[in-house]
Order: sequence, then C-alpha cells, then structure tokens
Amino acid sequence: MTSYRQPGVVLTDHYFEVPLDHDDPTGEHIELYAREVVASAKADARLPWLVYLEGGPGFGARRFIGRQAWLGRALQEFRVLLLDQRGTGLSTPADRQTLPHRGGPREQADYLAHFRADSIVRDCESIRPRLTGGAPWTVLGQSFGGFCATRYLSTAPEGLETVLITGGLPSLDATADEVYRAAYPRIARKVEAHYARYPQDIARARRIAEHLTDHRTVLAGGYVLTPEAFQSLGIMLGGGDGSHQLHYLLENAFVRTPGGPALSDAFQEGVAAALSYAGHPLYAVLHEAIYAQDARPTQWAAERIRGEFARFDAAKTLAGEAPLYFTGESIHPWHFETDPALRPLRETADLLAARTDWAPLYDAARLAANEVPVAAAVYHDDMYVDTEHSLRTARAIRGLRTWVTDEFEHDGVRAGGPRVLDRLLALARGED
Repeated sequence: MTSYRQPGVVLTDHYFEVPLDHDDPTGEHIELYAREVVASAKADARLPWLVYLEGGPGFGARRFIGRQAWLGRALQEFRVLLLDQRGTGLSTPADRQTLPHRGGPREQADYLAHFRADSIVRDCESIRPRLTGGAPWTVLGQSFGGFCATRYLSTAPEGLETVLITGGLPSLDATADEVYRAAYPRIARKVEAHYARYPQDIARARRIAEHLTDHRTVLAGGYVLTPEAFQSLGIMLGGGDGSHQLHYLLENAFVRTPGGPALSDAFQEGVAAALSYAGHPLYAVLHEAIYAQDARPTQWAAERIRGEFARFDAAKTLAGEAPLYFTGESIHPWHFETDPALRPLRETADLLAARTDWAPLYDAARLAANEVPVAAAVYHDDMYVDTEHSLRTARAIRGLRTWVTDEFEHDGVRAGGPRVLDRLLALARGED
C-alpha cells in the first residue's frame, strides 16, 4: 500500500485480487483498485467505513482533490473507500485494447457478462472483511451505484450498516424496453425546457444537423459526427448545468472560411470530448445489460423504442419545420460505428444484446423484509432514472426513506454534495 497527502486528507492506494466469476473462486482472478481517503487529523483514528459506488456503468470512482463535493462531509465521520468497479479506472481494464486478450467477440461477451451489479456487490463483500475486520460498512451509491446498492440489499444485507442512494433507485422488474419507453418522454421534456431557456438554439441545432447531413464530418481522433451522433449531445441535459454547457457549445458551432461556412475547430473539439467513449467504453457496451434480468434479450432496446417517438427521428425532423430533439442516456448500434473506441467491440455488443441467460438482480421478498437503514434522494423528473420507477421501488423496500426534490438534477450529489449527503444521513438515522 502507498500513502500520500492532499490538502486536508491522507490517501492510500489499495489493490485486491478477486475472482472473475465468484462462483468459481479457484478460476481466473482480476484486480480491483480502490483509494482510501481519511481526514488528516483522523488518519490514525478508528473510524467506520463508507464505500462509494460510482455511477455508470463503466466509470471509475471520481478523482477528488482534497475535500471536494460530498467527500468533505463524509470525512467528518468516515474513512472513505473510492472503488474503481471492475473494468474501470485502475482496476483490470476492459476496453478495445485489452479485450482481444480474451479471444474473439464470443469470448469477450462471456467475459463482460461478469461485469454487472451482481459481480460488483460480490467484489465489495470480498474486500470488505480485509478492510473492516468483518464489520459492516455504509454504502453511498450514485446512479448506477444505487443500482448496485439495491442489489447489495437484496443479497448481502449483513455487510451493510447503512445505505445511501442518490438518483439510483432502479425498477425491480422493468425490462429494457419499459425503461426506454419511460425515458424518451422525459428526454423530450428536457429538450423542450432547454429550447424554452435558449430559443436561439432551435435554429442552431437544425443548422448543425443539416450541415452534418450534407457533409461527412470526421472529428480529430476519427469520430464520425453524424446527425444522430450530434443528437446524443442531449445526454448533457441531465446535469444541473448541462443545458448551459450545451448552449455554449452550440453558439460556437460555425466559422466562415474561404470555402464557406464550416464547423469550427473549437466546436469539433468540444463535441469530441463530450461524445467519445474512449475513457468509459463499458458504459456503452454494458448499458442495456444493467436492465436485463431474464431470458429476454435487450436487442438494442433504446434504438427499437426510439422508433415509437417520431420526434427523435432526425431525417423526418429536417424534412419539416420542427425543432431537432436531442436524445439522452441511450446507446444505439451506430455508436459502435461512429466512435473509434467502440468500433472493434461492435460484434461483442451485438452478442450481449442477444444474450438470453441474464440472472435476476433484485430479490423483492428480501427487500420487503429489509432491516438496513436506507435513505434515497429521488430527483424529480430525473432524465436518467425514471422517477415513478424509483418511487415504486422505494415503496417496495421496507424502511426506506425518500427525499424527493427538484432542487437538483441527476448530479445532485456532486452539485450539492455536502447538503445532499447530510440530508441522507439524517434520514437514515431518523433525525429528519
């Protein structure tokens, strides 16, 4: 272990070996990385542990500097573990560069089938005794991390002291089709709110999409910017400042050149940074698999269900006068054609989309008998996680207390971290 310091905190790097398949503990192992954080003044104190499960799937834990966001509040009483979930961050990577070690697409898909919430929870239970001496710990789950926390409650509540969930109460039984059928109307509301705030962006978005229809555009690094790829910038609208960031990106789209109007280098650079999955490819590869719980394949649900909502069809929109609707947290087959970080994984993704042996993730009976204190922030009209699905799950988990708020978007634990965490701790402890 290596320890080092940042302002006000002591950091320690941890590496753990865990089975790829926890049902085969003598088989292949992979490595997990986690960063321990403790307040400098309490570095030698005996403190309870809080493990943070990042959103995603496919994102490593956030790299904090000092006591940013919610971390400062947590460090008042906890020793914090920032876990890079399997396949992310400094844990054994899974991407276009490393997955060929597994073999072909079939072998890669079989390997990645072990990277869902069920395996992540068993990873946590494998490393918990090594850090806590067997004592239960508190889990803070953001977005997909909340899905993992709900799985934790379903299968290993003995490892939990308290569970805190922010924007991540999943439906216990909705299929991927049902998830996206609920999602597109929410996305439409976010787009309409954006255009109401920035009406000048209606013409800008149409002009950009028309340009992309007429001009094949390849960004630096090889990303092919199609009208559909441009629409996927709508994922920004789920964050607290996302609408503003999208507006500033669109306002700088064109520059006059000797050959006529062209997309500016600044715009192209910003779009490439916003759309590339190079840093988190598992988000795209496994996204629909996080909703799969039985023999029904997901079969590119987001793409299929989009066909039920004509307003999201760029070609039809541009043939008329309607505003262009951005899409949101949805992954489509064309992502694996436009993004060079995903192209080599297209067949692997197709195999995962066709898979029919997904195991259930949640145990409704066990959740109904829950005894672990649980508090959840549910963001009103969250673009990423359906509010009605979350509230239905909240009612199904015994003793869970909710805080429903429209003060924050999906990233509330980052934007208002100290207050959000403080509120959740008070709810879980019966102090609020």
